[in-house]
Amino acid sequence: MQRNFCDIGNILTAKAFDVTHTDLQQVLDWAVAEAGIPGIVADVKDGHRTWFGTAGVADLATGAPRQPGEHAQIGSGGKAFIAAVLLGLEAEGKVGIDDPVNAWLPGVLDVNGYDGDKITIRHLLANTSGLFPTGLAPELTSRYTTRAAFREHRFDAFTRQELFEMTVSQPPVGQPGEHFRYANGGFYLAEAVIEKITGHSFTEEVERRIFQPLGLTHTYVRPAADVTYRDPHPRAYSRQFLKDGVDADAVTSSNWESMLEQPGLDPLDVTEFNTSWVPGNIISTTGDMIRAVSALASGTLLPPAQHRQMWTTVSTEGSDWLPHTRYGLGLFEFDTAATGGRVLRGVGGSYWGSMFFTVSTADGEHVISVHTNIEMISWDVLRRVFEAGFGVAIGTQP
Repeated sequence: MQRNFCDIGNILTAKAFDVTHTDLQQVLDWAVAEAGIPGIVADVKDGHRTWFGTAGVADLATGAPRQPGEHAQIGSGGKAFIAAVLLGLEAEGKVGIDDPVNAWLPGVLDVNGYDGDKITIRHLLANTSGLFPTGLAPELTSRYTTRAAFREHRFDAFTRQELFEMTVSQPPVGQPGEHFRYANGGFYLAEAVIEKITGHSFTEEVERRIFQPLGLTHTYVRPAADVTYRDPHPRAYSRQFLKDGVDADAVTSSNWESMLEQPGLDPLDVTEFNTSWVPGNIISTTGDMIRAVSALASGTLLPPAQHRQMWTTVSTEGSDWLPHTRYGLGLFEFDTAATGGRVLRGVGGSYWGSMFFTVSTADGEHVISVHTNIEMISWDVLRRVFEAGFGVAIGTQP
C-alpha cells in the first residue's frame, strides 16, 4: 500500500513538473517572438530533477541554437562572489564587516564629500554607502553611449586607479546607511580590500574560497585585457545606445529610457568587449550559477553568522532598481509581500549584450538560472520567467 502511494505521488509530481516547465517554455518563446530577445535559456534545478529550455538563437548570422554549458559574463552577479569572499575572511577573524574603509584603504574615499571613516565594508556591499550610481558615470557611459562610440572604445581597459577615481567623481547621494543606491564603485573598493587583507589577487581568493569548493569548473575571472570567452558561448547583441545628438551628461537614472535610440534598428554585435569595469569580471555558465546561488541562498557555503549577515536586507524602494526586491550583501531577495510569503533569493546583472539572473528558494533546492544574449529589455521578461518557473506571482508589473 505504501509503495503504491509513493508511486502515485511520483507520477503526480512528474506531471506537475512537466506542466510548470511547459509554462516556462512558453515564456521563453514569447521572449523571442514578442520581446525582441535574440536568444534565451533557462536552466532549472528542482530537487533531483533538472530541465533546460531555449528559444531563439546563439548567433543571428548563422542561426546556431543556444545550448547548455555556454559561457557568459555574469555582470553584477559578481558582487555576490566579492561579498562571499569578504564574509569568509570575517569568519576567519581577518576583517570586520563593519570596519571603516579607511582601516584598509586609507584616504581613498576622503574626497568630494565622502568620508572613509564613516563608510564601512558593510555599506559598500549593501549599496548603502552614499556613493553615486557609478554605472552612470560619464567616464564610463561616454565610451558606449552611441554605436559609433562603442565601436571606438569597446576594447578600452580600466585600471584600478581609474575605477577608484570614477567611484568618487561625483558627490554623495546620501549619508552612509541612509538608503540603497546601486553603486558598482563600492565593489571596486571591496575587491581592493580583499587584496589588501590577503596579499593575494581577487582571482586567487575567489577561486580558492568559492569556485573550487563548489565545483564551479566552468567559472573564472576574466583577465582585464581579455575580451573573449571560452567555448561554447553565444554571440552578444545590444540595442542599449543613445539617440544621435543626445548629451550623455543629461542622462539620469530616471530619464535614460527616453534617451535610447529608436526601436527597429538591428542590434549591434558586442561579443568582443572589454569588461574590466564590471565588478568581479566573472564568466560562468547557468549550471555553475545554479550551484553557486543554491549554496549562497541556503547557507551551505558560509558559516551561520556570516550567512545571516549576507541576508540581512534593506529595501530598494525608490531606487530605480529591480521592483519588489530587498538587497543583502551582494545579492537580492524578492520582497515576500510581493511573492505571497515565498522566499526567493538571487543574483543578477545586465549590461551591453547580456542579462544573467539566477534565483533560488531559501533551501537551495529549486533554482532557476536565465540568460539572454542581449541586455535587460524589460522587467516583464524576468517577471514572467520566475513566475512560471516558481509558480508564484511577483507583485504587479510596474
